[in-house]
Amino acid sequence: MDNGQKSVAEAKDAPSAVVGGAKKTTEPRMVRGTKAEVPVFERKNWLLHMHYIRRDFETCKILIKEMLIETDDMCEYARYVLGMILRQEGEIQGSLQMFQQAALLNPINVENIKQVARSHYLLGKHNAALDAYSEALKLSPSDWEILHNQGVCYMHLKLYGKAIDRLQTALKLSPQTVTYMELGRVHLLKEDISSALVVYQDAVRHNPEDPELLATLGLLYLENGQPQKGFESLGSALTYDPSNNKAILAAGCMMQDHGDYDVALSKYRVAAITSPESPQLWNNIAMCFFGKKKYVAAISCLKRANYLAPFEWQVLYNLGLVHLTMQQYASSFHFFSAAIAQNSKCAKLYMLLGITLTHLEDHESARKSYEQAISLDRSDPLIHLNYAVALCNCGERRAAAKHFSQVEANLQNMMDHDIDAEIAELRTQMEPLLQLGEEHIKKQGSGVMETTAGTRASVKKKMRSTEVDGNVPIV
Repeated sequence: MDNGQKSVAEAKDAPSAVVGGAKKTTEPRMVRGTKAEVPVFERKNWLLHMHYIRRDFETCKILIKEMLIETDDMCEYARYVLGMILRQEGEIQGSLQMFQQAALLNPINVENIKQVARSHYLLGKHNAALDAYSEALKLSPSDWEILHNQGVCYMHLKLYGKAIDRLQTALKLSPQTVTYMELGRVHLLKEDISSALVVYQDAVRHNPEDPELLATLGLLYLENGQPQKGFESLGSALTYDPSNNKAILAAGCMMQDHGDYDVALSKYRVAAITSPESPQLWNNIAMCFFGKKKYVAAISCLKRANYLAPFEWQVLYNLGLVHLTMQQYASSFHFFSAAIAQNSKCAKLYMLLGITLTHLEDHESARKSYEQAISLDRSDPLIHLNYAVALCNCGERRAAAKHFSQVEANLQNMMDHDIDAEIAELRTQMEPLLQLGEEHIKKQGSGVMETTAGTRASVKKKMRSTEVDGNVPIV
C-alpha cells in the first residue's frame, strides 16, 4: 500500500476524540487523487429523493427518521422532504414547522423560505406569507415565482394595485401563462374588463396554443359584447383540447342563448365525462331542460348543482325561477330568499321575490321588495313593468301608470331587436287598460312568464363570468 492510501485508511480508522465531555469525530484529511467522501448529512439524500418521487411516503418517513437520528437532527433535506409529505397529507401546520426548521439549518437556501411562505399562504396567513416572500426576494431578486406569489397574496388582501405591480414585474422576468391568468383575474376583480382583455390577448400571443388561455379570452369577448371573436377563440380552444371544460360550457351557453337546447346538451354530455362534479355544468344542463319545459328534470339537475355548490347564488336563483314557473310559490320564496342572502345586490332577485310574494298575497312585503329592486336598478324596464302589473291588481292605477311611464322611458333607450317579445306583448296589453281606466286587469301571470324569460339570459351570462373567476392557484 502506498503512502497516500495508507493516510486515508488511517484517517478512516481514527478514534473519536472527546472534547469538553462531548464526543467529536476527527475530520478525515483529503488526499489529492482520492475520491471525496459524501458528508454524513447528505449521504442518503439520493435514496430519499428516489422514494419521494415514487410517492412511497411510508418508506420516506422511516428513512427520514433514520437520517435525523444519524445526523443528530441536522439533516436539512430530510426535514424539507418531510415538510412536503406532510403538506400533501393535509397537515399544513406540521409542514410549516418542518420548513422553518430547515430554514434555521440553512438560512441562505431560498427554497426553504419559499416553502415557509407557501405554508403561510395555505393557512390563509397572507401577511405572514408576504413577509417570508420578501425575505426570499432578498436572496433571489430575479425569481419570478416569488414576485408572482406576492401578487397573488396581495390579490387576496384586495390590494389590487400592488398585486398588478408584482405580477407585471414577474412577467418582465419570465412571461409565464399562470402569471398572465392571475393578472387577468386581478383586473376582473377590479371590474376592468378592457384591461383584462389586453392581458389575455398578450398571453395568447406568447402562448397561441394554450386552450385555457383561449377559452378564457373567448369568455371575456362574450362578456364584452364581441360574440364573433369569442366564438373564434372558443373554437380554437376546442381545436387544441376538445375536452376543455370551460370552452365547452361557453359554447353550450351560446347554443342556449339561441334556443338550440339539444345541441347544447350534446356539448354538455362531453363535458360531463371529464367534469361530472361541476356545479356550473349541472346548472346549465338544468336551464336547457327548463327551456324545453321539462321542469322536473330541471329541478333534479339544479338540486345536484346546489349540492355541489351550496353557496352559489345563481343556482338558488334558478331553483326559485323554476319553482315560480311551476306555481310552487312557497318553494320559490325559499330559494329566492336564500339567493338574496348570498347576493343582496341583484335587482332581479328582489323583483322575482316581489312576484312570489304577490302570489302569496303578501302585498305589503311585495311592495317593499319591488322598491328595493328599483333602488338597485332603475333602468330595467322589466322591474317597472312587473311592479305596474302588481299595483294594477291592487287597484292602484295611478301609481301603476307612473311606473308604466318609466317602462316607456327605459324602452326608448333600447333597440327594437333588444326588446323581448313578451315584454312588448304585455306592454301592449297594459297601455290601453291604464289609459282607459278599465276595472279588470289580470295579467299577473303574463308578468311572471315575462320575468322568467327575461331573467334566464342574465343567469347564464353570470355563470360565464363565474367560470372566468375561478379558484386562484399559486405556484
